[in-house]
Amino acid sequence: MLAQLIPTSGGSPITLIKAITVVGRSSKLCDLIIDHTSISKIHCILVKTDGLIYLRDLGSTNGTRVNGQRVIRGALLPGDQLSFSSISYKIFLGPDPKGIVAEAGDQTQMMPSISDDQLSATEMGDADFSE
Repeated sequence: MLAQLIPTSGGSPITLIKAITVVGRSSKLCDLIIDHTSISKIHCILVKTDGLIYLRDLGSTNGTRVNGQRVIRGALLPGDQLSFSSISYKIFLGPDPKGIVAEAGDQTQMMPSISDDQLSATEMGDADFSE
C-alpha cells in the first residue's frame, strides 16, 4: 500500500515508507522533520497499516488536527486533511503502482526535512522539496 502526505499548498508528496513514522522538529528523534517553531520536537506518530494510517499526538503544544478537529488519536482515511499548526497535508492511500514501498523493504530511510524557508514558500505555493 502506498501512503503519502500531499502538501495542500503545493509541493512534492511525502511517501510514508516505514510502518511507524515519528513526526516533529527534532532531527535526532524524528523520521519526518518539519523545521518550524510551531511544531513540537516530537509532535506525533503515524502508523501505517493496510488501508489506514493511525495517528497519535504525543502531547504537542499546538496540537494535531484532522479535517479541522483537534485530535489526540484516530484513524486517517484517504482524502482526510492532516494539519500541524498551519501546515496541512491531504492523505493519499492506494495501490503502489511503482513498488516504492516494496523496494524500500525494512531499510531505514530518512524522509525529507522541511525548513522554515520552505514553509514560507509553501504558503505561497512555490516550495521546492527536492533534495
